[in-house]
Amino acid sequence: PADWPGKISAIHWVYCEIVRRIVQGEIASIIVQDKTHENKAKQFLQKSHVPLENVEFFRCATDRGWLRDSGPTFVVNGKDVAVSRFGFNAWARYPNWKKDVQLTGKIAKKRKLKLFPVEHKKKMVTLEGGSIDANGTGSLLTTEECLLDTKVQVRNPGLERADYEQLFKDYLGVTNTIWLGKGIAGDDTHGHVDDICRFVNKNTVVLAYERSAKDPNQVVLEENRERLQEARTEDGSRLEVVRLPMPSPLYFSKLRLPASYANFYITNHAVLVPTFNDPKDRTALGILSELFPQRSVIGIHATDLVWGFGTLHCLTHEEPAPASKTPQRLSESVSETDSEAGET
Repeated sequence: PADWPGKISAIHWVYCEIVRRIVQGEIASIIVQDKTHENKAKQFLQKSHVPLENVEFFRCATDRGWLRDSGPTFVVNGKDVAVSRFGFNAWARYPNWKKDVQLTGKIAKKRKLKLFPVEHKKKMVTLEGGSIDANGTGSLLTTEECLLDTKVQVRNPGLERADYEQLFKDYLGVTNTIWLGKGIAGDDTHGHVDDICRFVNKNTVVLAYERSAKDPNQVVLEENRERLQEARTEDGSRLEVVRLPMPSPLYFSKLRLPASYANFYITNHAVLVPTFNDPKDRTALGILSELFPQRSVIGIHATDLVWGFGTLHCLTHEEPAPASKTPQRLSESVSETDSEAGET
């Protein structure tokens, strides 16, 4: 309720639609606060005709629902899946994060995955999943505004560009970091890349663009386009950059909201795209449909959802299935008092 003041009743049904689409191709693992919360979630899902046999629940008290940023960063090496564990401090902006920061360790423990704490000079490194986007073969996108600003929402004082690049190499297998400039207006994370630019395959990215010179996003996004013209993938290839329109500015009360079609989520069978009752919805869905010919591209109404300053990608986190066995199910609860996963 604190993330969506005055709108939480609408958000329940948006969640149900997200889950309904996800479970058509994979198991949806849903984090709930406790048994009472789980039972309430089941009631909403059943009313939305979500098959509960494709849903599992993980009981773990959290501060908020933005799993992309507070949850595990999964890494794969051959057949093995592990977790690189970054710290979380609520985007260096909000005071309540002590429950969220425990989530990664508890999920790793339940999944019985090796956990590698990401450290620099023996200090945990803070990083949100929405601040990076990778192609899976060695290249990663991020922004200077989010990671290198020394005055606003500073996650890791003293860490510089070369330090991040080395950490990405050591803990994520990334050999090529592509730095963009700033994020979009209304983004309370101070520059997350998942609202502006995303990989859609090894050599192709979509980049948000704004036509109106009166909109503050126009200059910012054009600068990012210029940077991508010079960017290369890990093998030296040029990036193909596909422009994805920005929706018209969206406000609630007096606040500009970070509405963006780039905040999509890729499932096994579909791509879920936030839509905003905007004529450009159709254009964005068409562009992404051409880029994902093997998946259905589905719009999810996000005008209410974005009041929480994030949408589909921010709320979710894909988990790679171990190649050697059937994915485990989080069928048992993990209480708030359980210890952190063992660190290796």
